[in-house]
Amino acid sequence: MTRKSSGLASRIWAERWVYLFLLPTLLLFGAYTVWPIISSLYYSMLDWNGLGSERQFIGLANYREAFGDPLFWTSLGITLTIIGVTVPLRVGLSLLVALVLNNPRLPLAKLFRTALFVPAVTTTAIIGIVMGFIFDPSGGPVNQLLLDLGIVDQPIDFLGDPGTSLWTVMGVHMWKWFGITLVYWLAALQTIPTTVYEAARTDGAGSWAALRHVTLPMLKPFLVIIVLLTAIETMQIFDLVLTMTNGGPFFSTLATEVYIYQQAFANSTPRLGYGAALGVLFGLVTLVFAAIQAIGIRYANRARSNS
Repeated sequence: MTRKSSGLASRIWAERWVYLFLLPTLLLFGAYTVWPIISSLYYSMLDWNGLGSERQFIGLANYREAFGDPLFWTSLGITLTIIGVTVPLRVGLSLLVALVLNNPRLPLAKLFRTALFVPAVTTTAIIGIVMGFIFDPSGGPVNQLLLDLGIVDQPIDFLGDPGTSLWTVMGVHMWKWFGITLVYWLAALQTIPTTVYEAARTDGAGSWAALRHVTLPMLKPFLVIIVLLTAIETMQIFDLVLTMTNGGPFFSTLATEVYIYQQAFANSTPRLGYGAALGVLFGLVTLVFAAIQAIGIRYANRARSNS
């Protein structure tokens, strides 16, 4: 035991500069990731508004309340609906656009790539506020265009109608993050060797045959990773929903992150303990997606090595 300990200590001492340079990262990771997780678990067992010093330990009562809270399950259903609708559309449409923009003979391809990626680097809160004006039923450009074209007889309250608000938010979310998924596909396309296409053309394969029998099969391992990355990104829709609808109207856009924020901070009587419990449960849902992602990456690596 002593030899093992001395051997480990000597290896750490030999690599001391490595650990020294890693120390700032470890401190920041501990302060902004590990500690918030631990404190959230602690706060989730308290009856506390987050302001006063009076804190009552109530154990798992917040979790029992969460499991019986219909609004929590509604918000989780809305979040999963957003994932189920936008992720397939984003992945599929971005693949089609990536196949077009990956053509080296396409003029202005770099310009189109940049234009599609610009919304992804724009602050989401600003986009949410601007979109509120764009979809405004009283003088917003979208309604004005629809009226001028004769498509509608009266303005549509895109963000004030429960029947259209969620679809509007999902559309803006897709447009905002479309460039990220596009970059994933473009990076995946760059991994396909040009010699494979040359061999296919030598065998008499045309563009459609090369796409069907070369490109798509070689992109298949990346599909799992891109879908899961896009799904995890889609769960983080808090700032867009908050600035566009604040979860309304009538809870029609109440994503889980917005509901957690409302319970913990925005209500007339904040409930930080209950909000922390909701956050822990939502974090477990995110961990499920992360675990699926890890399995998907392993599958993708195995598929690539076999091909």
